Amino acid sequence: MQKSQKSILDHIPEFLEYLDIEKGLSHNSQITYNRFINKFENWLKENNFTTLLPHELTSEHIWQYRVYLSKIYNKNTHQPLKRTSINYYLITLRNLLNYFADRDIISLPAEKIKLFPEKKDKNIKFLQLEQIEKLLAAPDISNIIGLRDKAILETLFSTGLRVAELVSLNRNQIKIDNIDDELEVNVIGKGDKLRPVYFSPRALKAIQDYLNTRKDDEPALFINYKGPITKDHRLTTRSIENIVRKYVIKAGISIPASPHTLRHSFATDLLMQGVDLRMVQEFLGHKNIATTQIYTHITSKKLKDIHKKFHSLKE
Repeated sequence: MQKSQKSILDHIPEFLEYLDIEKGLSHNSQITYNRFINKFENWLKENNFTTLLPHELTSEHIWQYRVYLSKIYNKNTHQPLKRTSINYYLITLRNLLNYFADRDIISLPAEKIKLFPEKKDKNIKFLQLEQIEKLLAAPDISNIIGLRDKAILETLFSTGLRVAELVSLNRNQIKIDNIDDELEVNVIGKGDKLRPVYFSPRALKAIQDYLNTRKDDEPALFINYKGPITKDHRLTTRSIENIVRKYVIKAGISIPASPHTLRHSFATDLLMQGVDLRMVQEFLGHKNIATTQIYTHITSKKLKDIHKKFHSLKE
């Protein structure tokens, strides 16, 4: 182990290259890490720690950074960052320290950065099927925007795609030979893992109706119709989130649903229909079965309600 004479700030570009080349993180994951580490860079600069060397970083610095994060407010909700969000910033910093360890650079051990404990039972938000039906019927399909938005909503529920996976879809991936058959499409998810997802005939019909109105040469499946002509018109993840929220309100659904809520709804519906948890793990592209197990308490409650209704002795 050796002391580096380069400041922590000067090491950050190499850290990002390390995530790309050695850790093989996907492009979207690299963007996320870049955003999280930028917050730490800003903190270093604002506190005149631009020359701080890796071995000079102390637990007191980490504490000051935690306090800094706790005072940041979300621009949309005007509320302080949630503990789960703060954890993401701290995990990124942990990975920076792990990078130093891999390079035999003396620094604070990563385990010195303590995370906020996660709740054991996550409150998974999902929509009931009648709410899904209302949501899918909400777009006005008399215009191209409505046709596009209906195709987006149908695709999210049919496939269980992550929002980043959805925006990455291209038109040439959707080859509709028979509208009555499901379509299997391979997508690259987290960690560059390839997995198949399935478009139902209903989702394909919505996509076909939308594509029939397209007169452009854009490769993206879902595009934005606003902005300058020279700009890439592929919808962003934020745009998809706003589209879903728009129709949740229009459909009169009380749950503040997001694209991830539709992913939860997709998984919950499969489990309610008796699909094995391991199969749901494959559909969702989860690396670890433990991630998929967050849904089991939902189905367990459903089984309990069924047992109570149909099996208990009546007085």
